[in-house]
Amino acid sequence: MKKIVDKLEKDRILSDEEFKTLLTTDDEEVISYLQERARAVREKVYGKDVFVRGLIEFTNYCKNGCLYCGINCRNTKIERYRLTKEQIVECSDLGYSLGFRTFVLQGGEDPYYTDEIIVDIVKTLKSLHPDCAVTLSIGEKSRESYEAYYNAGADRYLLRHETITDEHYRKLHPSEMSLGNRVRCLNDLKDIGYQVGCGFMVGSPYQTLDNIVSDLKFIREFEPDMCGIGPFIPHEDTVFKDEPSGTVDMTTRLLAIIRLLLPDVLLPSTTALGTIDPLGREKGLKAGANVVMPNLSPTDVRDKYKLYDNKICTGDEAAECIKCLTGRVRRSGYEIAVSRGDHIKVNNL
Repeated sequence: MKKIVDKLEKDRILSDEEFKTLLTTDDEEVISYLQERARAVREKVYGKDVFVRGLIEFTNYCKNGCLYCGINCRNTKIERYRLTKEQIVECSDLGYSLGFRTFVLQGGEDPYYTDEIIVDIVKTLKSLHPDCAVTLSIGEKSRESYEAYYNAGADRYLLRHETITDEHYRKLHPSEMSLGNRVRCLNDLKDIGYQVGCGFMVGSPYQTLDNIVSDLKFIREFEPDMCGIGPFIPHEDTVFKDEPSGTVDMTTRLLAIIRLLLPDVLLPSTTALGTIDPLGREKGLKAGANVVMPNLSPTDVRDKYKLYDNKICTGDEAAECIKCLTGRVRRSGYEIAVSRGDHIKVNNL
């Protein structure tokens, strides 16, 4: 079965059945070999560096009713908040002093933050910290909006496609949302010139093995600069509250597969992975991930940005968080890099 791993590393694609074999095998030797090859490829491209992204969760208002999400517009139990531009700047200043060179502005699709406001925030961050990258993760917008943010200085955009199977997409989202529009957004972002990230939840409700294989094939074809995958974790105030979480095993297995599919991809070991396993982020790094995203949001709002239950690091000060994370990264055999951590395009390995 190791031959399938070798084929994946060489050809960067597999047949549907070969993907399924890797996803379902319980042969520990094969799983270990898969992760070993993923680490080798990751280190060939990026060395031992792990890139940190300072996450600023600036609003938990959202106009959408995504069924899996704790901040969806139908959740009346959540305490909503918005950060001011001044608060966002304070977060970035603190992050810069701690060695962060990328800031990720993440929030629900909040109509309060008009294009004019987002453009102003991006321009301010870029003027204060010109050696830093600004990443946006604020959902589906028009091409004109994306162009305005890019022209203001935004470097990257994260937009998980969630699932590339239309039937599955409709089971996770309200009827006014569509997979077609999500893919349109991703194509617009790539065409404009952003470093683009897509991705999906592992173990989301109704997800099948065929769905996962389709997602892997889409990721290979789309060739994102970044790919965010993490386990589904239910939220107590959603219709999926009683659904089981995704697993560490499947998530790390998929991280390794994606690393071999796209050797130069920027691949986070997510907070969600650390939430379902105390050593989850370390396991992600050992499976080929090379990005971590500690939280720079003010501590008094962190527990309010709950996409899922039991989220970790909601009470840590940023300095405490990065100190802890640095230790975890080192114990995994890697080092935190003080750099923007841009995508490196590799044509041949």
